[in-house]
This record gives sequence, structure tokens and C-alpha cells, in this order.
Amino acid sequence: MLQFITHRNERYDEISGTRAVLEGGCRWVQLRMKDAPDAEFLRVGREVGRLCREFGATFLLDDRVHLVAELGADGVHLGKHDMPVAEARRLLPAERIIGATANTFEDIERAAASGAGYIGLGPYRFTATKRNLSPILGLEGYRRIFERCRTAGITLPVVAIGGITAADVAPLLDAGATGIALSGALLGAEDPAEETRKIMNILNHHKL
Repeated sequence: MLQFITHRNERYDEISGTRAVLEGGCRWVQLRMKDAPDAEFLRVGREVGRLCREFGATFLLDDRVHLVAELGADGVHLGKHDMPVAEARRLLPAERIIGATANTFEDIERAAASGAGYIGLGPYRFTATKRNLSPILGLEGYRRIFERCRTAGITLPVVAIGGITAADVAPLLDAGATGIALSGALLGAEDPAEETRKIMNILNHHKL
């Protein structure tokens, strides 16, 4: 599983970046525009949502639970300082996906008990696309947390996030990650669609 988290750089905005990674084979997009007003989020979200439907991709919103129905999104991803998972679970239809950000095993335990459908665990290393960064986990940190999840019988899918590059994908999957979330590594590549294909190839090959 590869999740693309939108951002913008000097070459791509949220819409053109989404199109590039979808063309490269990504089928999971999280629209993240932390500082944008709702009107701008809706304008961009309608286009990103249309692209996701065109490519058959899962479309998630970062944080904005109140816009899920209007944009026809598949669900939300909630950060540690966003709406609590349990509250979002009460507000959204049962079939909507709720992802939760975690930095520790205890975060995962709470999110699982609250009804999260998957976990975004990180950061793997420093990343410039995220403010207020939690403590860096590194590969050993992931291994320790996954071991505790196995012991506790927690089987939620866990997506690794935070400064990950193509070379990190296989080691993270070996450690126990279900998938990878990328942002800068894709949009910062010379050819984001080709970089996405490369990552998807690693992910698909790893399953064999």
C-alpha cells in the first residue's frame, strides 16, 4: 500500500501532484492542506476527488471530518491534535475509513480501541513537510512498536511515514509495516510518476 499525502512545491500543486502519482500507479491519496480555508480546500478537493474516482483510488481528507460528505471522500486521517478518533467514528458512516497518527505503541493502542481503521506511524526520520514533528522512530523504533503490537494482538494496518525514500521501503516492510506514506519523495523527484512506479514495484515485488 502506498499513500500519497499532497503538498505543493515550485513545480506541482495538490491537483497536478495527485495526477502525477495516480498516473504512476498510486491508489491512495490523502488531501492535506493544513492552513487552507474550507473554501479553498473544497475547490481543490473537488478536483482531487474527481481524479481519485477516475483512477479508482481511495480518497481521504486530512482532518476535515465535516467535509467528507460534501466531497464524497472515502474517509479521513486524523493527526494527534485533530478531532479524536472516537468522535469522528460517531459522526461518520461506518463504511468511512478513519486513519490515526501515532508515534508510540500507546498511541496505536488508543486509536485501535477508538475505532481507527489504520495507523500512520512515524516519523521515520526528519521531514520538512511536517511541522511540530514527534520524536524520530528510525527502523529500530518501528521494530519495537510492531513487536508490542504482535504481543498485544493488535492487527491494524500500519503505514510508515516521515522522510521515507525508495531505499527505505523494503526494510520498513520487513520490520512489519503494511504500507508507506510519501509526499516529498514523490513530488521532489525528477519524474514523480516514474518515481511512483518505482515505489509501487518495490511494494508489489515485496508481497511475492
